[in-house]
Amino acid sequence: MHGVCIVYGLTETSPVATLMGTQAPFDKKTQTVGHAAPMVEIKMVDEHGETVPVGDAGEVCIRGYLTMQGYWDDDEKTKQTKCEDGWLRSGDLGILDEDGYVSIIGRTKDMIIRGGENISPKEVEEFFGKHHSVRDVQVISCEDEYFGEDVVAYMVPAVDLKTALDKQNFVDELVEYTSGKLSHFKVPKYIKLVDSYPLTATGKVRKNVMREETNDILK
Repeated sequence: MHGVCIVYGLTETSPVATLMGTQAPFDKKTQTVGHAAPMVEIKMVDEHGETVPVGDAGEVCIRGYLTMQGYWDDDEKTKQTKCEDGWLRSGDLGILDEDGYVSIIGRTKDMIIRGGENISPKEVEEFFGKHHSVRDVQVISCEDEYFGEDVVAYMVPAVDLKTALDKQNFVDELVEYTSGKLSHFKVPKYIKLVDSYPLTATGKVRKNVMREETNDILK
């Protein structure tokens, strides 16, 4: 399928903002969403709107002929999304590499800020996703009195866990798996074993619902 190329964008960018060339290296094709489309600018910014260095994570901002004029009858939301100098804030977290290729690593609203440390749920999901006993994992934040937020992992086991002891041994094994491999502040405070996740009509995981339910349980 080397003639098929990935693109990235959103409705507000009409919709394609980046694209992949057919002759791009294999690692770029499989790990990025390509580079800025012609006559389109891309940058990553921090929470203060300052451009971050190449290789650092930040919110993907897009500028060019393709960005929307604004939301219909919603000036307030337009101001939140589109800056006066024409940059449109996507709400996606990404990394721009030294070759100009963009990687999408998550959503800004999904970013977990634990005691001042920024944690990407996708990074933690990919880490646990490599474990042979994990079929699927979704990482969210929960409210924490001391750190502000902490990490929660919802996991679908790839093994049959029949008893409470089986489940506890499974969780203990996963915690041991993080030793020396995952920064301590990224290790989930809670691991919840589930059979499935709440989904939207289009099959997307409803992390907002999971977050609300988790916070209600912990109150």
